[in-house]
Amino acid sequence: MRKALVAVAAVLAVWTWPPGAAAIHTPSPSPVPLAAGEMVPAFDAQGIDGAVRHVAYGKTPTILLFFLSGCSHCHKQIPEWNRAYERRTPGVNVVGVMLDQEPPGFFMAMPISFPVVRAPNRQFSRTFKVTQVPMTVRVGAGGKVEDVGVGPQDAMRIGELFRK
Repeated sequence: MRKALVAVAAVLAVWTWPPGAAAIHTPSPSPVPLAAGEMVPAFDAQGIDGAVRHVAYGKTPTILLFFLSGCSHCHKQIPEWNRAYERRTPGVNVVGVMLDQEPPGFFMAMPISFPVVRAPNRQFSRTFKVTQVPMTVRVGAGGKVEDVGVGPQDAMRIGELFRK
């Protein structure tokens, strides 16, 4: 009897639901990732050494590497980024952007060759439309995004992003 009453109540609730009310409760669309052609702002962030670093975009490309210290995909990507950083053409700027607080000993266990800064605040990830990590962003003069690699990238793709 109780199950029947619950079923009837559910049917009545749906049947008497006001027209158009379903639109109020539809889930919001998935966030759109950063794309080539968009503009990103220069920013100040604290480096892992404690010094404040200004990240701006000059005449040469800047590669931004977004990652989380607790992300297994990022752990696999970091050695590839290290190799690309060490082989990069002079003048290509590279900055890692850590989006979380690393656990003690992280940089001992996960050596990183490129400079790393901490994301300045929570809004930062939204500004750069970080929808998934790891994320590799190539930024040209004036902050114009030239290319984006979302998720793990192979060595060939990383080489394309790091080109001069």
